[in-house]
Amino acid sequence: MFTGIIEEIGTVRNIVKGARSIQLAIAAHKVLEGTNLGDSIAVNGVCLTVTKLGKDGFTADVMPESMAKTNMGGLKPGDRVNLERALTLASRLGGHIVSGHIDGVGKIISKEKDDNAVRVTLTANAKVMKYIVSEGSVALDGVSLTVAHLGENDFTVSLIPHTAQVTTLLDKKIGDKLNIENDVVGKYVERLLGFSAKDEAKETKPSLSLSFLRENGF
Repeated sequence: MFTGIIEEIGTVRNIVKGARSIQLAIAAHKVLEGTNLGDSIAVNGVCLTVTKLGKDGFTADVMPESMAKTNMGGLKPGDRVNLERALTLASRLGGHIVSGHIDGVGKIISKEKDDNAVRVTLTANAKVMKYIVSEGSVALDGVSLTVAHLGENDFTVSLIPHTAQVTTLLDKKIGDKLNIENDVVGKYVERLLGFSAKDEAKETKPSLSLSFLRENGF
């Protein structure tokens, strides 16, 4: 698990391509502190396992499933990437709960200066958009952000100067794609409320469902 608070911007040092996968070598420093082989590091929001460690970088594999659902296939040597180590029990939850499992990608359709902030608007498919909530949380390339505006097929986030400085988000141009991870709470709620009456009848214990909530005044 992660928080969406970026610890460091790393640089892609090398990419080894497989048939439908890649191996990334990333230059970094801070995220190496306390990190061991097999630990998780989120790279642009994608949870990856450290397979090699060096004094100034690490290596991780990106499997075909991640390649299909993320923008990782567009990376090239020299690109900057957002990095965050997995949470520990002593960590502060400064952003929101982020799993590192990407739901899809969104395309930047506008960037506008708004006083000291920059408003970035993205469009995404219906599968992703149904979990986007106005004033709710969303992770873009691993960065925890708040939805400032919600449209039918797009949404806007606002980047404060600090976020712009410590992440790669303003490196992106109109037309570029960002990894999107929806708030995990919404997905669990949908799953719990999605049981049919037939499914509920099979349960030997009361289950959380839409009818249960209505019957109990929620």
